[in-house]
Amino acid sequence: MTSVAVRPTPIRAGVRVVDVDLARPGEFRLPAGPLLPEPRGRVRALVRLHGHPLGMVSAADASGAAGLWRAVTHAAHVELADQLARHRVADRAGTFDGCSAGWPPCQAVRRRTLQQAPPISVIVATRDRPEQLRCCLHSLLSQDYPEFEIIVVDNAPADGAAEALVRGEFPEKVLYVREPVAGLARSHNRALVHARGAVVAFTDDDTLVDSGWLAALAEMFVRDSHVGCVTGLIVPAELETPAQTVLERQGGFAKGYTPRTWSLSDPPADPLFPFTAGRFGSGANMAFRADVLRSLGGFDAATGAGTPARGGDDLLAFFEVLTAGHTLAYQPGAIVWHRHRRTRDAVAAQVFGYGAGLAAYLTGAMASDPRRLPTLLRRLPGGIHYAMTRTRGRRADPEADWSWRLALLEVRGMAYGPCGYLRGRLTGEPERF
Repeated sequence: MTSVAVRPTPIRAGVRVVDVDLARPGEFRLPAGPLLPEPRGRVRALVRLHGHPLGMVSAADASGAAGLWRAVTHAAHVELADQLARHRVADRAGTFDGCSAGWPPCQAVRRRTLQQAPPISVIVATRDRPEQLRCCLHSLLSQDYPEFEIIVVDNAPADGAAEALVRGEFPEKVLYVREPVAGLARSHNRALVHARGAVVAFTDDDTLVDSGWLAALAEMFVRDSHVGCVTGLIVPAELETPAQTVLERQGGFAKGYTPRTWSLSDPPADPLFPFTAGRFGSGANMAFRADVLRSLGGFDAATGAGTPARGGDDLLAFFEVLTAGHTLAYQPGAIVWHRHRRTRDAVAAQVFGYGAGLAAYLTGAMASDPRRLPTLLRRLPGGIHYAMTRTRGRRADPEADWSWRLALLEVRGMAYGPCGYLRGRLTGEPERF
């Protein structure tokens, strides 16, 4: 029998992003939102089974909801056949691995998780985006979780719009804190002072958060006391412009649909581990045991958006968690919907920032402990070969083709990153928690 390669349907601009569950036929939902009335046309769908995310597919049908549902389910069964088979096996076996809150065999696990649920402090840093912040906060307040608080940190705002929003529309529900010095890491450290939860979870103001987000994050902490950090799945909230589609084709923020863990005691095949922190997750969807994060000094204030380094604060924190001997877990059931940048210039700046943040994180890691440098240099040749092998495989897929301009911008950002980190250190003594 000859196997036939399955080619994913293309990602296009001007499509509606929807959330579907194969166990709920005909039901289309908006990201972290209500039911979508009269769905038709082209969609990019996050496909779940009993709540567990399996992947994203594209489908189109102008005849109405029934036709669109048939198109989505057909695409799901073709493109996500392996995922469906794997999770059905887990369903029959009643195993926990590979399923999340909402998966039928895991209901008992979820009940135990919620009975042991650690109080969580949710931290949202914002800067001059009150309308997006409003939507984010509404999604957070819809969490299916017994005990959590929300802290908004207003970072070097140009006006009082965010403060007016929080105090006016969310009194007694959201704590407002202002951080006058620009920098995402500084904002997170400021909020950490006020956080009362045993776990601190972070997302951005340009996200919408799934109602089961906190429960899915908590599962991993309850399940394994060695877990110091959990990251989750980030999927697009909209794909309305060509720039948003380019970013998603480039890989977006998603890290896959299979739960994973990393630790120094059980390293993966990647020769650059644990320096490849960008593969562990992203700062728009991450949570830490509060005592672990505080023991590490919080975030390095010379990194992060709003600083010369442009980013790297999340990556450096992941790296420090691992090198301190803790386990880092990826939980795709913890879902955040992200609004990608809408213009080409904004996406270009973001990609440059990715490269700068990566190099800034590595510079910060070496600066905090120069003894790490020989290990990095020793692993670098094997890591480059490993990365090139993976890149050749991606380029064989036309839907994963990278724009040369964006690739070059990322390389330029990496070249700038060490200078950006050092500039951040020189502009003032970085504050750590």
